[in-house]
Amino acid sequence: MTPIFANSAAVPAPEATILRHGRWRRVPLCVRYGLIRHPQQGPVLIDTGYTHHSLAGPGRSVGLRLYSRLLSPHLIAAGQPEAFLARHGLEPRDIRHIIVTHYHADHISGLGLFPQARFLANGAAFARIMARSGWQNLRHGVFPELLPHGFADRLDPAESCPTVQVPNLPPGRDLFGDGTVVAIDLPGHADGHFGLAFPKAACPFLYGVDTQWLGAALDPARSPIWPARLIAEMPGSLTPSTAILRRFRDAGGDVMLCHDPHPHSLDDVS
Repeated sequence: MTPIFANSAAVPAPEATILRHGRWRRVPLCVRYGLIRHPQQGPVLIDTGYTHHSLAGPGRSVGLRLYSRLLSPHLIAAGQPEAFLARHGLEPRDIRHIIVTHYHADHISGLGLFPQARFLANGAAFARIMARSGWQNLRHGVFPELLPHGFADRLDPAESCPTVQVPNLPPGRDLFGDGTVVAIDLPGHADGHFGLAFPKAACPFLYGVDTQWLGAALDPARSPIWPARLIAEMPGSLTPSTAILRRFRDAGGDVMLCHDPHPHSLDDVS
C-alpha cells in the first residue's frame, strides 16, 4: 500500500532561508497532502494542504489574514481536495479518517470539508495548543480557528496506538494496527510533528513532512540555521530528526518532504 500526493499550492520562498549556502532566488515550494487506499479503512487522507478556507474564508482572524499575506500561497485548482478526490473517484463524504501530521495552517485548513472524518493526530499537542495564548500559537503558525467544530470529539490520539519497530527507523505508532502506516515522531518543526512510514510499500517509504523544506537540506552541511530555526517549535531537535530521514534514505529507503519542489514518483500527475 503506497500513498499518492497532490500539491495544493505554490509558496514562493528565498532558497537561502531554507537551505544553507542557497541562493536568494525564490523557489516555488509545494504544499503536499496525500491519499491512502487502505484495505480495511478505505480512503484515508494525510493532511489537507492549503485550501481557500484558510486564505479567503469568512471571519478569519487578523493574524491568519496577515499570515496568509506574508506567505502569499498560490492555490492550485487541480490540487484542491475536492478536485483531487474526484480524479480518483471519491468525494469528501467518502473520507472517514484523516491523519494530521501537525497543526500548521497548510496542513489543517481543509479539515472542515470532511464532516464525517475522524482525525488521527497528536492528542497531547492539541491539548497544549488549546491551552496557549493566541500570540503563542501565532508565533508558530498555528490557528485553532481552522480546526472544525467538534475536533476534540473526533480526535483519535496517535500516541495511543501500539508501538512497533520499523527497519532503519526509531519505534513508531502503528496507526491502523496492521503495520501498513506507522507514525514516526520527528520533533523540531512543530509541536506533535510526526512523519509516516510505509514499511509494506514496494520500496520502504518515509514521508518526512516538514522536517526540512528541501531534500538537499538533509545534507548536514546544507541544513538551514537562520531564519528557518526561528519558527521551529524545538530548534534543537531539528538536527536529530533530519538525521533520522538521512539514515533511512542512506539505507535505501525513499524519502519525500511536503514542500520540496522537485517532482517525486508518488506525486499525482493526472
